[in-house]
Amino acid sequence: MDKRKMITKRTRIDTTIRGAGSGAGAITNGPIQTRPLVALLDGRDCSIEMPILKDVATVAFCDAQSTSEIHEKVLNEAVGALMWHTIVLTKEDLEKFKTLRIIVRIGSGVDNIDVKAAGELGIAVCNVPGYGVEEVADTTLCLILNLYRRTYWLAQMVREGKKFTGPEQVREAAQGCARIRGDTLGIVGLGRIGSAVALRAKAFGFNVIFYDPYLPDGIEKSLGLTRVYTLQDLLFQSDCVSLHCTLNEHNHHLINEFTIKQMRPGAFLVNTARGGLVDDDALATALKQGRIRAAALDVHENEPFNVLQGPLKDSPNLLCTPHAAFYSDASCTELREMAASEIRRAIVGRIPECLRNCVNKEYFPAPTTYPHQAGVASVASAVAVAAAAAAAANPDAMNGGYYAGAGTGSLPVQQAHSTTAHDNVPGSGSAPPPPSQQAPPSSQSAPPTSVLPHSLFVNTQLPYTSGQNDRDNTNNVSQSSPSLTYRSVV
Repeated sequence: MDKRKMITKRTRIDTTIRGAGSGAGAITNGPIQTRPLVALLDGRDCSIEMPILKDVATVAFCDAQSTSEIHEKVLNEAVGALMWHTIVLTKEDLEKFKTLRIIVRIGSGVDNIDVKAAGELGIAVCNVPGYGVEEVADTTLCLILNLYRRTYWLAQMVREGKKFTGPEQVREAAQGCARIRGDTLGIVGLGRIGSAVALRAKAFGFNVIFYDPYLPDGIEKSLGLTRVYTLQDLLFQSDCVSLHCTLNEHNHHLINEFTIKQMRPGAFLVNTARGGLVDDDALATALKQGRIRAAALDVHENEPFNVLQGPLKDSPNLLCTPHAAFYSDASCTELREMAASEIRRAIVGRIPECLRNCVNKEYFPAPTTYPHQAGVASVASAVAVAAAAAAAANPDAMNGGYYAGAGTGSLPVQQAHSTTAHDNVPGSGSAPPPPSQQAPPSSQSAPPTSVLPHSLFVNTQLPYTSGQNDRDNTNNVSQSSPSLTYRSVV
């Protein structure tokens, strides 16, 4: 008898297990999990963010200029968003996102986001306030030095072929240059960058004064500066004014026709903060009349700035740069790493407790009572709307879940960069300008800050079985839909 015919075929182990339980499937390499989707809304390069987020999230870029260009999958499934300053998110835009829980602005200003509406919708808004302090401060000093020494204009004359054959030609070309030592630099907003500018300016011989109504008394003593308590006092005393404050509803067009008339005739103006702080029409008029001797702007109310359009197109003595004061190779890398790290903290921690720079905690809705949770959180039920039905069937797996002009008055006549004391101007007869006409900060009390039991709850210890976007694969979701590209790394 042939022994080979007596050997029975060995039963497959997966077939045995499949038959042991009704509806049981084949063994997989751990439970299939859905990763949270994080989208870069207005950019394409994710090379720096990817190493920080690759083990806890799927990262996509949209390269959009408005929410109408954002892919439907991002609007429906993204729980985190990174954004630069080229896209604006209003309340209507925010309501389009179905599962969004955190927005990180890659930068310090959040004036292109409705932070109050975001908070009321349960969306945390964060920024990166600590990046590029040295770069912006250095750029500010560079612009101030250019205004004082007219380096930019002199270099431009040489490039155009102008010949300087004697001191008369130099004097004519350099007309308007001023000595720095002994002049007064007025800083509006003494935050990180304002303080860095102040310390640098003192080394050049400036007398530095500042106006910042939000700082406690005594900060001026620690930095060796002089403090003034009204904007009018600062403008009245300064030979050069440098803006370093955030933009809000109280200081839009802080430098306008009225406040320019309170500045010293022939003063300089520098803005590396926000373009909306300066009224371009008023500045153009002041430059043409010589009321402001020269101005340097790195930021503009309408960006990208076009020198051939707008009220500033024919203005003399104007130096403009393309919102680049923050940039250096080191600062840009640092900025993006800090933004991605904030997203990571939101994914693996709890919102808002784990966030380092959340700017809208006070607008969060009141705390909601959640059922007691136990066990290991299911990533799929915590981050994907598509898994809502399964999560409802198994609420214990949620582990907290989502939180459902005034008159003109008398004008100072003392010329800027003058060594004459303020109160000894011959024949001036002028008095300090009238009290501040600025709108006071809102006195309404903010709603109480609530601590919400929110977390994206990604358990990175669970094995992950990938879908079709594995191994740093990049593809386009739809040719007919707005661009959405995934980068997922296991």
